[in-house]
Amino acid sequence: MKSISEGKLDNIDLMILRNLQQNARLTTKELATIVNLSTTPVFERLKRLERDGFIKKYVAILDADKLGQGFIVFCCVKLKQMNKEIATNFVGVIKDIPQVTECYNVSGEFDYMLKIHAPDMKYYNEFILNVLGTIDSIGSIQSTFVMNEIKQSYGFAL
Repeated sequence: MKSISEGKLDNIDLMILRNLQQNARLTTKELATIVNLSTTPVFERLKRLERDGFIKKYVAILDADKLGQGFIVFCCVKLKQMNKEIATNFVGVIKDIPQVTECYNVSGEFDYMLKIHAPDMKYYNEFILNVLGTIDSIGSIQSTFVMNEIKQSYGFAL
C-alpha cells in the first residue's frame, strides 16, 4: 500500500479524503465544488484513490443502541500457544463471527483484542460459552465492559 510520504497524494487528494471521512455520500459534483475542480478530474482522482487502496470502502455507520447491539465488550484473548498455523486458524475463525466487529493482534499480556457488540450481559455470557469457548486454541479471556462511550471517530487526521 502506498503512503502519503511516497508523494502519491497531493493537497487536493487529501481534501477529498478529509471530506469523504466526514460524509461518504458526497457526490462527485459536491466534492468538485469543495476542492475547486471540475467533476471529471475529481472522478478520476476518486477512482485512483480507490484503485490504489487509499479508499477501502464506503459504509453506513449504524446506531448500535437503536439496533439492540449497544452492549460493547473489549475481550482480550491469550492463545494457549502461538505459532503461524494457530494464529492463522484463530484469525480465520474470528473473521467469521459477526458479533466481533474489530480484532487486533496486540503486544503485551494478551495476543488479541476483540471488540464485541451484543444486546446485553446474558447474551455475552452465552457468546463466551457457546462461541469463543469452542475455539480450542484460546487459553484465557479477559472481558472489559464499556460503561459509556466517550468518543467514537471513524476517520483520522490527514
